[in-house]
Amino acid sequence: MTKKIYWESLAPEAEVEVLSCVWLESGGGALRLDATPFHPQGGGQPSDIGRIGDAVVIRVELDDGELIHYTDRPVLPGKAWAVIDVTWREKNSRLHSAGHLIGHALESIKWAPVKAHHWPGEGRVVCVAREGAASVDLNTVQRLCDELISQDLPCEIRVSESGYREVGFGDLAPYGCGGTHVSSTGKLEGLCVLSTELKKGKLSIFYEID
Repeated sequence: MTKKIYWESLAPEAEVEVLSCVWLESGGGALRLDATPFHPQGGGQPSDIGRIGDAVVIRVELDDGELIHYTDRPVLPGKAWAVIDVTWREKNSRLHSAGHLIGHALESIKWAPVKAHHWPGEGRVVCVAREGAASVDLNTVQRLCDELISQDLPCEIRVSESGYREVGFGDLAPYGCGGTHVSSTGKLEGLCVLSTELKKGKLSIFYEID
């Protein structure tokens, strides 16, 4: 199983070993590595892009428990240098952390997040009401988020021996998550709550971040 470097480190590059490469009809390759800094598509977050050796990494997918790196050309088995696109990673990390932040903000007024999508231009968090839930409007959500951002709470990541990973900020209860995140809530300045929608008992919060 490929070691997930991105689970425990923000390092944008690493020396890896290409274990196998399937040559594709498109002219590209499908690579398995011993370890990877590349986050795959999943958990509401797009995959990282970047390079492995001279090949461009187009996308990374989790396929039946294996991380597959799709490249624009084949890469021969052996040692190679893997480098992620830092700008793309930072954008998606901020979107993902912003989604978590909105979840934490809503939990403080008895709304529980049940679903989230963190893609650029499509950010949203879906919540359901708990007993005693307060009414919600756009300004309330923005204010609660701004308060958490101003506290600059550090990101805390824990991985259990069984491989269960949790991501939290400060003393806020962590969420189970395999994605990438910013180092603290202070990095989320520019978070903008665009709109709220209550439909069939579910509250959707739509957002973006500059």
